[in-house]
Amino acid sequence: MAPKVCLVTGASSGIGRATALELREAGHIVYGAARRVRRMDELRQAGGHAVAMDVTSEDDVGRVVRAVLDQQHRIDALINNAGIGLHGALEDVPLDRARHLFEVNVFGPARLTQLVLPHMRERRSGTIVNVSSIAGEIALPLVGWYHSSKHALEAYSDSLRQECGPFGVDVALIQPGIIRTEFEREMPRELRAVSGRGPYRELAEAMANRAESAARASDPVVVAKTIRGLLESPRPRTRYPVGRLARTILTLNRLLPDRAFDAMVTKID
Repeated sequence: MAPKVCLVTGASSGIGRATALELREAGHIVYGAARRVRRMDELRQAGGHAVAMDVTSEDDVGRVVRAVLDQQHRIDALINNAGIGLHGALEDVPLDRARHLFEVNVFGPARLTQLVLPHMRERRSGTIVNVSSIAGEIALPLVGWYHSSKHALEAYSDSLRQECGPFGVDVALIQPGIIRTEFEREMPRELRAVSGRGPYRELAEAMANRAESAARASDPVVVAKTIRGLLESPRPRTRYPVGRLARTILTLNRLLPDRAFDAMVTKID
């Protein structure tokens, strides 16, 4: 297979870092984009390109897409991985933080897609991978804004797939379960800081304790290998649940009545 030109956002840590390195190891031409450029030295050493980019900056995303197209004359794969979390009761979370979350998790990928898609359509070839989460299908307490952003990303991706299919452009969603990342490590602290002292404190403490005592999480590499596999597939699937408990939780959500699922996830031990 000829090397693909891949642009990976959020490549300085977690899933993005693992994906950029996995694709580079497979021989693809990789541009890793992130705000923390110094944390992408390993990608540079592997022969990849590290570029500074904030997905909420119109100037940044335009500059990066232009640079890749100027140097490589195409972008075969856009992996929209950059994202942030937000924990706390919907009543407690300031709306400006929720708006920023949507700017990063939804509008950042949407703008990058708008810039890359015309070139893919012209070539009638390309793949857009949006890294969502099992949160894109389920709803949990005290993570409502984050889940809302991933629900939005999934609906966006479904419509995008329907629009782009006739032009030879594939759109795939990645739905990670419990993955060992900064997002998972930050959850207990933020839950307690935002909702640990008010009316939701018992639920916040219970969820924080579960997160701290949770058994093993999957390595981000399992997600990276899934992304590599779909990019090298002649006909990728539309959704890829991957990582610890991903399929289990999605199946429970689909099978259980709403109130039964609610009781399960809001249980205070």
